[in-house]
Amino acid sequence: MRVLVLGGGVIGATTAYYLARAGHEVTVVDRQPGPGLETSFANAGQVSPGYSAPWAGPGIPLKAIKWMLMHHSPLVIRPSFDPAMWRWGLAMLRNCTAERYKVNKARMVRIAEYSRDCLKALRAEIGIRYDERAQGTTQLFRTQKQLDAVGKDTEILDQYGVPYEVLDRAGYIRYEPALAAVQEKFVGALRLPGDETGDCYKFTVAIAEEARKLGAEFRFGVRIEAIEHEGDRVIGVRTDAGTLTADRYIVALGSYSTGMLAPLGIRIPVYPVKGFSITVPIVDPAKSPESTIMDETHKVALTRLGDRIRVGGTAQLSGFNLDLEESRRRTLEFVVTDVFPGGGDVSRADFWAGLRPMTPDGTPIIGETRYRNLFLNTGHGTLGWTMAPGSGRVLADLVGGREPEIDLAGLGVARYG
Repeated sequence: MRVLVLGGGVIGATTAYYLARAGHEVTVVDRQPGPGLETSFANAGQVSPGYSAPWAGPGIPLKAIKWMLMHHSPLVIRPSFDPAMWRWGLAMLRNCTAERYKVNKARMVRIAEYSRDCLKALRAEIGIRYDERAQGTTQLFRTQKQLDAVGKDTEILDQYGVPYEVLDRAGYIRYEPALAAVQEKFVGALRLPGDETGDCYKFTVAIAEEARKLGAEFRFGVRIEAIEHEGDRVIGVRTDAGTLTADRYIVALGSYSTGMLAPLGIRIPVYPVKGFSITVPIVDPAKSPESTIMDETHKVALTRLGDRIRVGGTAQLSGFNLDLEESRRRTLEFVVTDVFPGGGDVSRADFWAGLRPMTPDGTPIIGETRYRNLFLNTGHGTLGWTMAPGSGRVLADLVGGREPEIDLAGLGVARYG
């Protein structure tokens, strides 16, 4: 079967690998000159099924106001007349209830846990390497109130059998010895030992090469203009290199999926939420993280990637703007030097920004559409790297007519009516 995958980020490349492994004739199209050069390029580096949770939850509206008033704010909103921004924001507010939080987090954990298992299998089967570590994630709490609120998450972790530890100061220092120097800043932590870390860009390049070995074709530097259809079937994709045709089509265009699908009458609430990162060279390994640290107050992740620390965070609503803003860099520099003083040289850090494709409920959109040969794999938000192998495997199963290994209830576009 001929399958055309739109998008060559971590989601598209991983989907292409599983399709090619299943014996399909696969072509991937992307406007960039290579794989993983947009949102997949310099994300926080976390493979965090245990930390998978929607941003929308009880108390978030009040917290959002407090965040925006912080000096090093984790949330920035640039108001505009963009109706999509306001629709997305209102839909997110509707998900800020305890009931919706539990439903959404359960859906996210389901696909994320499956994806982590798929990633482990890939390492065993093809020996893929990407500066990976399997030493867990530690979520650090600066206040007792944050630590006391961890129960709403552990309840769902218990439901899905996800291992975790609630730690005091001595406990988190046991796993992250460098925190001993700043232990007075944190009252406790939630550790998720099943989480992993790794360089998403290196993985994307490597999995694309594995897909090529299986016969997949990657056509880079090709701009996608429109998806063409007749009745309930897609008949081609118009590009600046001509119209491409296939038997099945998969949209994995991240934040750009929304605009590509709208002319087909498919309305998905995927909106770009801008994130920033710095990549800091390590100068003292003993003063650096062992794995991933999540600073709950600033919503910033600090991840060990080989001889580098990747520092990622900030949620900025500003449309498709990719400008690098020095104020955001200063926040990331503050957190890494506050948590791991002396570990890295921030004066030599690389600064980056990317657009996370966020849904208002946090759950990605994976599966079929009303067009018989069109499938979606988008809306993964901050968890594209975490969910990529599982999402790709699910799509390959659906396209090939096989029953996926996990329940897909609530993961498709149908949940939006």
